[in-house]
Amino acid sequence: MDVDPRQYDQIKINDKDSHNIILSYLIHGCYKDTVESLVASAGLEVSATQLEDMEKRKRILHFALKDNALDAIHLTQQMSCDLLENDKDLLFDLLCLHFVELICSRKSTEALAFATAKLAPFGKAQKYVEKVQDFMTLLAYEEPEKSPMVHLLSLEHRQHVVDNLNRAILAHAYMPSYSELERIIQQTTVVRQCLSEELGKDVLSPFSLKDFLKRS
Repeated sequence: MDVDPRQYDQIKINDKDSHNIILSYLIHGCYKDTVESLVASAGLEVSATQLEDMEKRKRILHFALKDNALDAIHLTQQMSCDLLENDKDLLFDLLCLHFVELICSRKSTEALAFATAKLAPFGKAQKYVEKVQDFMTLLAYEEPEKSPMVHLLSLEHRQHVVDNLNRAILAHAYMPSYSELERIIQQTTVVRQCLSEELGKDVLSPFSLKDFLKRS
């Protein structure tokens, strides 16, 4: 019961809507130069404040992703003064990124001191106890890359924290925490999932963006 891709041609999409969806994605991802090019070529509007905030956010995310979590924390506090104070989960994750940076640099003594001063206080709340223990486990290994907690050292884990940081900064500034493109894909996935459950997977399979693009 999959829709014939040829039927898509019968649906007319306003160019302005397409441009705004792309613009939303670019702003969300801090692609400032591309935003300026799109705005100039498509006649869209983006304020100077938006461009300035995008540059600040880009710098913060760059520091967090490139093993400089403390600077990311400092700049976040400057840009969104009470964000980390009110979002302890995000603050904990960023502090843990710095702990991992010390572990990966083989600075075990410094890592232990940092964990004792900055991470241990979180252990007073039950929801952080296991997380603190997981990170502290890394100290027991001369080669943390061989520890059971090696996933905490991964780029994927760091990227996950950075994505959460980006969404939090956007939400704090009363901007959408997800781009319009992400929302469209999320909505399509949920609607297709509901229809698949109602009609049966033999009639309508769950939505797959990869398969959809192949058919298109």
